[in-house]
Amino acid sequence: MVIEIVVIYGLQKRAYRVGIDNLLVLLIGGIPIAMPTVLSVTMAIGSHRLSQQGAITKRMTAIEEMAGMDVLCSDKTGTLTLNKLSVDKTMVEVFARGVDKDMVVLMAARASRLENQDAIDTAIVSMLGDPKEARAGIREIHFLPFNPTDKRTALTYLDGEGKMHRVSKGAPEQILNLAHNKSEIANKVHSIIDKFAERGLRSLGIARQQVPDGNKDSAGGPWEFVGLLPLFDPPRHDSAETIRRALDLGVSVKMITGDQLAIGKETGRRLGMGTNMYPSSALLSESGSEATGSLSIDELIEKADGFAGVFPEHKYEIVRRLQARKHICGMTGDGVNDAPALKKADIGIAVADSTDAARGASDIVLTEPGLSVIISAVLTSRSIFQRMKNYTIYAVSITIRIVLGFMLLTCFWKYDFPPFMVLVIAILNDGTIMTISKDRVKPSPVPDSWRLSEIFATGIILGGYLALMTVVFFWLAYETDFFTKEDYDLTIKAVADQLNQQLASALYLQISTISQALIFVTRSRGWSFQERPGFLLVFAFLIAQLIATVISAEANWEFAGIRSIGWKWTGAIWAFNVVTYMLLDPIKFMVTYALSGRAWGLVVDKRTAFSNNKDFGREAREAAWATEQRTLHGLRNGNDMKMFSDKSTYREISLMAEEARKRAEIARMRELHTFKGRVESFAKLRGYDIDSMNQHYTL
Repeated sequence: MVIEIVVIYGLQKRAYRVGIDNLLVLLIGGIPIAMPTVLSVTMAIGSHRLSQQGAITKRMTAIEEMAGMDVLCSDKTGTLTLNKLSVDKTMVEVFARGVDKDMVVLMAARASRLENQDAIDTAIVSMLGDPKEARAGIREIHFLPFNPTDKRTALTYLDGEGKMHRVSKGAPEQILNLAHNKSEIANKVHSIIDKFAERGLRSLGIARQQVPDGNKDSAGGPWEFVGLLPLFDPPRHDSAETIRRALDLGVSVKMITGDQLAIGKETGRRLGMGTNMYPSSALLSESGSEATGSLSIDELIEKADGFAGVFPEHKYEIVRRLQARKHICGMTGDGVNDAPALKKADIGIAVADSTDAARGASDIVLTEPGLSVIISAVLTSRSIFQRMKNYTIYAVSITIRIVLGFMLLTCFWKYDFPPFMVLVIAILNDGTIMTISKDRVKPSPVPDSWRLSEIFATGIILGGYLALMTVVFFWLAYETDFFTKEDYDLTIKAVADQLNQQLASALYLQISTISQALIFVTRSRGWSFQERPGFLLVFAFLIAQLIATVISAEANWEFAGIRSIGWKWTGAIWAFNVVTYMLLDPIKFMVTYALSGRAWGLVVDKRTAFSNNKDFGREAREAAWATEQRTLHGLRNGNDMKMFSDKSTYREISLMAEEARKRAEIARMRELHTFKGRVESFAKLRGYDIDSMNQHYTL
């Protein structure tokens, strides 16, 4: 704008009104007036779609952050698992004399609530024939509810003889600390707990005591450790598939659980997410331990598949350190103690049935249980973000195209385009572009963000190209007789007012059609004609350009400074714009490839590159070998599991997610080969020929 002012008034010495008109053209056409409306409407519609999928958005900008999330710290219980516990009575361990397994279950039921039950209470009480048996023959005096500090519940009651007793259930370590003979039974208790944990079973400790003085507030007699109950919380049927989808989307899922490390590893193995897990104690020291090697805490958190035995302060620390490493981190939680971590995370996610405190600290509240709704929300958020980014690239391109194009025409040819027609272009284009909020888009296969260098570079180059083509069109029409050779009866080299008005009408149509058609290029990552746009966008484009074409062909508006050019000239302009449009996709590809930093040799031959790396191509060979091995053993091919097959886009999964995928694959292959070895050993003992039987080993 400054350049135009200097040229018009300083060099060309033109009238004051002429300069004002030219500046109005730049202001009206160059400022993306519709941007706030388009972005707000797009996020509002997206928020509504998320709510339909079971994710209520409390903060609008959380949609953008969800699209860029590359790490998800997920709770195990209730999110990855069903939180529907079951108890195998045959595996109950008894420690007290004169007590059988049924009595251990009954004592656990007595220490449970009969109303407003949690998952543990429900599982234990349901083992009784009748829930009323839990209070049969006794009179309840006082019930101590569960709290995160004590990690146990307790019931004080009177038996049929009027004697007072107290029974407690809870975390084995807490119950063991109550026992008077802790030193004698500790090793056995820990051994059984570890045995349960290796099978993915949680342990629940039971203890009892007598209260001789009959006072419910008294400390009572010595506690006796009664037994251990194994609790099994089965994984959700869709958790393994959901985690695989998350890795495909470039999102690394880390299990954050308060259970034992062995339980976390077993659950991770079942879910196919890797077993590279650590206890919460690994987060307490900056120096490496035997378990973590020489890794720093930040590197440990990045490379871990999960952490066990965590407390709320550990969750907060994990989120803080991931954010310090420039990760966009999501955190799930349901309790009051999870509120600090939910507040700290970029995307705090309160799961279904969470407390009011967790909902208040979160950015997104789930109305459905499980991890699958989060992955669906990620895909939807990326679609929403893709629409916003598509429009932003378009807006930058149009701004550059209008400002640069008309500035060149004014500075070199002293041509003055009517401001009213720029206003018509802005109204039709902005009205059409509003429909992008409901456009059909393909979500990014990797975490996405506002990469401003890519957005501005693409917009500037595309806008500069369109501005150049407008100048070329003007030059052909104004300086040459190119078009008159084709029986288009329009010679606009003369400077008469009528011919200038026809030139304005021709420029209006050329600018309007190709500018609005640009949205089909910016909305796609591949060839624009291969990615079908939404119906509303196409319909609005056709209506707007039909109006623009009729105006150019038939309108004689003296007040607007245009005169009809006829249908032949209109057809010539459309043909010129079709040729112009054909080069937009290749230019877009070149810009994207240049910004990717890859060797230009890959444009011609993807198998070679300008690289001195002796291991170049090694990853591709290893991937091919892994695919062959999976096929050999009857497992699904990795190519079959891809959610996206966009050949025009390189698949760049985040490094953390890719490493998590490799760890999960290694754990899977180890299990497969272990199982295969056992089958082969059994076959040799029985004299079977496995090769002739052509068996596949699957798990």
